[in-house]
Amino acid sequence: MSIPSLKTLSAAAAVDQRPVKIACESLWKIYGENARSFLRSKGAAASPEDIAAANVVVAVKNVNLKVREGETFIVMGLSGSGKSTLVRCLSRLVEPTAGQVLLDGKDLLQATDTELIEIRRHKMGMVFQNFALLPHLTVLENVAFPLSVQGAPRAERESRAREVIELVSLTGRENFYPRELSGGQQQRVGIARSLAVRPEVWFLDEPFSALDPLIRREMQAEIARLQSVLKKTVVFITHDIDEAIRLGDRIAIMKDGEVIQVGTPEDLVIEPATPYVADFTRDVPRAKVMSASRLMKPVAHSPENYGGIVRSTDKIASFAPAIVRAKKPFGVADESGVVVGEIAFEDVIDLLAGVSDRESDGRLP
Repeated sequence: MSIPSLKTLSAAAAVDQRPVKIACESLWKIYGENARSFLRSKGAAASPEDIAAANVVVAVKNVNLKVREGETFIVMGLSGSGKSTLVRCLSRLVEPTAGQVLLDGKDLLQATDTELIEIRRHKMGMVFQNFALLPHLTVLENVAFPLSVQGAPRAERESRAREVIELVSLTGRENFYPRELSGGQQQRVGIARSLAVRPEVWFLDEPFSALDPLIRREMQAEIARLQSVLKKTVVFITHDIDEAIRLGDRIAIMKDGEVIQVGTPEDLVIEPATPYVADFTRDVPRAKVMSASRLMKPVAHSPENYGGIVRSTDKIASFAPAIVRAKKPFGVADESGVVVGEIAFEDVIDLLAGVSDRESDGRLP
């Protein structure tokens, strides 16, 4: 039985037919008095020496990105990589020096101040590292605050606020003040407030970096749960590769204002485009991100010889214990349930042990 090549199968799986919700094209943000003239004269060819001589700071450099409806898109990089500036350019909290920011195909850089205010009030939700809760307002009042800015009647805004308070599991704390809440609970209030306006695009800029590790993991799970229910278009900023892999459909890695590579967590770990990306993802266990389709080989056994059947999209880590216990190959089925390949338990053991294909070529059967 013939099956598609691994590269063909991976490429087919990567095709996303959802419409583009928000995008940027040739986006630049340069700080300095001579920013625009510097960009006109040097542009993408500017060297570090050119930048230093012009006394400018290039925070975002010629970035092109597309984020699709319902996608959780992660932008990550080290401090100073430009990731937070980029997300602020996408929301126009920071004014780009050049380029386009497109929301539903319309350039936000051409929007008037009045139009931009309305877009932010009705189409964008934002969560930042600093919770920025109003200390003199209760949880209910904090969550309802953006609706009061919209001019919604009190009964409507309180009803909606109670809905999202329940959504983030804070029912019973509506009348608490921020000082009476834990850090994780305060961040839940911030999340609820950002969701109260039913945003189409949800920007989260390192929202959990100030939290303790256990609370941080709890909040990551909360975001994943909310996204499974709400299916928002999410742009999430982080410097934590584990957080990015846990939450992201796709990840953009930035360095010195540039986007170095964009891909699924599996793409970045298995096929890093540069040594920088490889170093960034070095400690990520491959079994955690690699799908069955990438490790499978052509069918060589009949179904009765399989220890089980997995989906082509299943991660190796999800069935590794079962296949190692069975010591039998597992069949790999496509979306329609047809077996298109199989995985040998020895290959899973090699992957878990960090043994490369080249090292395992001499393995005894």
